[in-house]
Amino acid sequence: NVGDNVGDVAGMGADLFGSYVATVLAAMVLGNYIIKDMADAGTVLESFNGMGPILLPIVIAGVGILASIIGTFLVRISSNDAKEPQVQKALDLGNWVAIILTLVASWFLIRWMLPETLQMSFFGEGVKAIPSRHVFYAAMIGLAVGALISMVTAHYTSLGKKPVLDIVKNSSTGAATNIIAGLAVGMKSTFASVILFAAAIYGSYALAGFYGVALAASAMMATTAMQLAIDAFGPIADNAGGVAEMSELEPHVRERTDILDSVGNTTAAVGKGFAIASAALTALALFAAYVTFTGIDGINIFKADVLAMLFVGGMIPVIFSALAMQSVGKAAMEMVQEVRRQFKEIPGIMEGTGTPEYAKCVDISTKAALKEMILPGLITIITPIIIGLVFGAEPLGGYMAGVCVSGVMWAIFQNNAGGAWDNAKKSFEAGVEINGKMEYKGSDAHKAAVTGDTVGDPFKDTSGPSMNILIKLTCLVGLVIAPILGNHDTEEGMAMTKEVEVTVNNSVANDQKEVKVKVIMQDNNDGTVTANVTSTTFENGTSTVKKHVFTGTEEEVNAKINALEKVKVNVEKEIEVTKEDIKNLPQA
Repeated sequence: NVGDNVGDVAGMGADLFGSYVATVLAAMVLGNYIIKDMADAGTVLESFNGMGPILLPIVIAGVGILASIIGTFLVRISSNDAKEPQVQKALDLGNWVAIILTLVASWFLIRWMLPETLQMSFFGEGVKAIPSRHVFYAAMIGLAVGALISMVTAHYTSLGKKPVLDIVKNSSTGAATNIIAGLAVGMKSTFASVILFAAAIYGSYALAGFYGVALAASAMMATTAMQLAIDAFGPIADNAGGVAEMSELEPHVRERTDILDSVGNTTAAVGKGFAIASAALTALALFAAYVTFTGIDGINIFKADVLAMLFVGGMIPVIFSALAMQSVGKAAMEMVQEVRRQFKEIPGIMEGTGTPEYAKCVDISTKAALKEMILPGLITIITPIIIGLVFGAEPLGGYMAGVCVSGVMWAIFQNNAGGAWDNAKKSFEAGVEINGKMEYKGSDAHKAAVTGDTVGDPFKDTSGPSMNILIKLTCLVGLVIAPILGNHDTEEGMAMTKEVEVTVNNSVANDQKEVKVKVIMQDNNDGTVTANVTSTTFENGTSTVKKHVFTGTEEEVNAKINALEKVKVNVEKEIEVTKEDIKNLPQA
């Protein structure tokens, strides 16, 4: 019971809320770049103090919380004699209501907070004008993919479904065939989930660029509160059944908790599927923010260092899984030794007259969990830092891509294989027909299924969920160290911007004249620099833009800037932007 609370409630909560915050963070970073793209195109955002694209993901997340609260009120059972289908239907109703309310609210929020047309950069295509409704379509894709991946997970892990029945059937010939069948189910389950991921990535990017990808993830995570409630349903029902059994309540109480527990097994597996989907889209949103923030023009896998780091990134989830599984084995051995010691030294445990030392068992698992995660944690945090500092921004991007792709595959495989093994074992509790013969708990086939479930537990409860943390944390560390990589200081070519704004009169708008001057200098990393000088004049509702672009050595570019005879803005008095002004530009 303690383990269920820690792993499936507290642990899952930390995982989902980590994704929740990271998606909002990534969407805000990318929203900031939309504002810059629009400013470069001469469009000034007036609503929400010009911060609509940055604030939108926060507001959608807040609305999602309200929608989840409303959804929980609709989870009702009309009869005390309800069976599994009625309980599952009640949970599904609350979930779908929360999703639909979030979707409807997103439509109005996007129309309210964003201009009708957005200017945003697409890799290799430059800046494009995108209708704001495309952002809504991207959010719709995120919500749909979250729901569909949960359905795919339910198909591969639910009682009575073909994948689970295949494992049950293979249990009749021993533990080896049970394990082989479970591995096959887990591997096959990656197909549909990855196709959905690919469709979500392609669709949301085509609609609204990287901002669309980040907002798709934010919309999917908006109903996190409802998803976590459904996921916690399983361990709560399991704990209730344990309390009912230990306190020797009436048989009908245990029957009802068994029904809830049966539904809870499916919701737990579905919750893990949603967590994987959220982690994948979150990592992609963070990755998009990283690429945009570092200013690298894509990631070229034909470069030796990038390709090498791509392979290193693909290897990390495998090593991480191995360390997690090894940790479970060590902790299990210590636990078994402690339990054997208590049986030998404490009389009456088997008869129920002696009290076991529960605290010592909990202490062993707690210490093992903390100690054994030190090395995997250090690998996750230190590796991207070393790669970024030694090889640079683009190879680190290759490493992050490798971790994301490999990590998602391993997460789906391990989660679904473990869930299928678990429910294959539970199928024997009610009895299952194998080759025309009914098999029950205690049969040889059941014993084989128990062995498979024992293998599956660290898959679905330890190694699988840890992949979510790995891929998110890797991309988050990359984003955190992005300012010290690539084009992010004066010497390495960080864009420098200075704006001079002047308003002529304090009278009505038609009598106002506003001039903005922007100077950007950037290192091309080949011994040359590029200077962009842009002056934008806003007068009587129209704007006039003049641009100068100079490329060459730093001395040549400075000479060309000086040759302009200084950038002049003539209003009531002359404002000059000189070479000295450029040197004193603030870094941004």
